[in-house]
Amino acid sequence: MAVPEPTGPLAGIRVLDLTRLLPGAFATALLGDLGAEVVKIEQPGVGDPMRVYEPRIGDASAFTWVTDRNKRSVALNLRDPRGTEALLRLAAGAHALVEGFRPGVTDRLGVGYDAVRAANPALVYCSISGYGRDGPLAQEAGHDVNYVGRAGLLSVTGAGGRPTIPGVQVGDLAGGSLLSVAGLLAALVRAERTGEGDHVDVSMTDGAFALQALMLGAFFVEDRPPGIETELLNGRYPCYSLYECADGRHLAVGPLEPPFWTALCEGVGRPDLLPTQFDPSALEQWRALFRTRPRDEWLDLLAGRDACVGPVNDLAEAVADPQLRHRGMVLDLEHPTAGPTRQLGTPIKLREHPASVRAPVEALGASTRAVLADVGYPAEAIDALVAGGVAQEAAAVPAPPAP
Repeated sequence: MAVPEPTGPLAGIRVLDLTRLLPGAFATALLGDLGAEVVKIEQPGVGDPMRVYEPRIGDASAFTWVTDRNKRSVALNLRDPRGTEALLRLAAGAHALVEGFRPGVTDRLGVGYDAVRAANPALVYCSISGYGRDGPLAQEAGHDVNYVGRAGLLSVTGAGGRPTIPGVQVGDLAGGSLLSVAGLLAALVRAERTGEGDHVDVSMTDGAFALQALMLGAFFVEDRPPGIETELLNGRYPCYSLYECADGRHLAVGPLEPPFWTALCEGVGRPDLLPTQFDPSALEQWRALFRTRPRDEWLDLLAGRDACVGPVNDLAEAVADPQLRHRGMVLDLEHPTAGPTRQLGTPIKLREHPASVRAPVEALGASTRAVLADVGYPAEAIDALVAGGVAQEAAAVPAPPAP
């Protein structure tokens, strides 16, 4: 089955994806949703390590089913000069390249910024790393928990005075994926105007640090480090907190502005609690109140009021949530081998040129031959690369029906 043509604003843009694991994979998935042709360059034999993770959907990891949709897989050994040559030929016709190695690795492979810029001065080169291209920790190993810990984010995240690991990878996804997309798109706009590319340097630690913009603004004035449940937006006050209900489920309560707070107090039948909005000593009084009814009973009682109250959904509830379903954040698709399944929708909505999920994750090397042929490799040269272990090819997986 033919893959539907992209409709997003990045249609016609080719992105080379040299990343592995989550931060780069999600960034390039968003670019693919927006219409870019994303060519994922993987190591022959193993590919992206995320391919082996459980659970699985058909022949694919459930993780890559989500993060590597809308991508073509090309397997090239960049440790072989012939693989490096092939990558530089691909770069000559591409608009952007995204990589997630430690600083210096792509230079040693012969595909660093300077080498790629020589092949294509207009290309935007985006590097995602834990600590950035320079500084005393540039070569330090790390994961999301290390980045958000160093950036100070964990010091304000938790309960009962104890820090806790966030439920999602904030540094990887917000500090890395989303900021790299923003930087890359900005550089692409300039490259379109001037013909000059750039090197986008994204540190996940920098990104996690910047996410604390409001707290940093206050700190720069007061010189007081914020703490767990001590701030306006992390649980200090009754008007912005989480509350357990009679059935053990929880409500997210956030009526910061006076009209919303008034709607809450009136909605729960306690106008006498209006003075407690910013009174930490009243938290237990509110906790006791919310423990008197099940969660959904509270939601029904407050429905239609501007009280800024909603459920703390588990993931199954979020997947079934009518608002998220209406917004197309969960798609029902036909997997090529596993049958009916679900897929993450794209969070970026455009009215005239919508983003889309067009094709499932490809098998490792499924597009190797086609993509190399596109840049002028004759069939016999591709055969030689495959025979020499420099490239790998596999049968392409057919696309599911368009959503």
